[in-house]
Amino acid sequence: MSLSANPLQRSLGERIGHALAFELIALVICAPAMAWLLDQPLLHLGALTLMFSTIAMLWNMLFNDLFDRAQRRLGFQRNLKARLCHAALFEAGLIVVLVPLAAWWLSIGLLEALLLDIGLILFFLPYTVGFNWSWDVLRARWLRRERCAAASQAL
Repeated sequence: MSLSANPLQRSLGERIGHALAFELIALVICAPAMAWLLDQPLLHLGALTLMFSTIAMLWNMLFNDLFDRAQRRLGFQRNLKARLCHAALFEAGLIVVLVPLAAWWLSIGLLEALLLDIGLILFFLPYTVGFNWSWDVLRARWLRRERCAAASQAL
């Protein structure tokens, strides 16, 4: 994966790599944890986790596109209020889809499925911060190495 030299710009390849790494690591953590907590087969919970992940990625792309269009049309700034609204609407959209899916897949009630989703949200908040922080640290190291290698080749 080639990284852009500008720390604020990310190539499409890097964005895809970032999303896939994020989801794969989450899948490896969540599927066994949920299988253990819910006393369900790992394959059964792994399939549900994969469905959740796929839906979340697709919803992320669609929701962010819609949010960008709303911002262009309405002209609001991305201040704290807008970002809180963005996060709340994003999560609400996921809940509308994931809770019924979990209830059906696990043969549980909607309330239990909602509690499961709340548990996942509580996992994903710190996981997202930690993953992105780690990604940024590793990316900065990679960029430094690339710059050093390019400088030594120029000599």
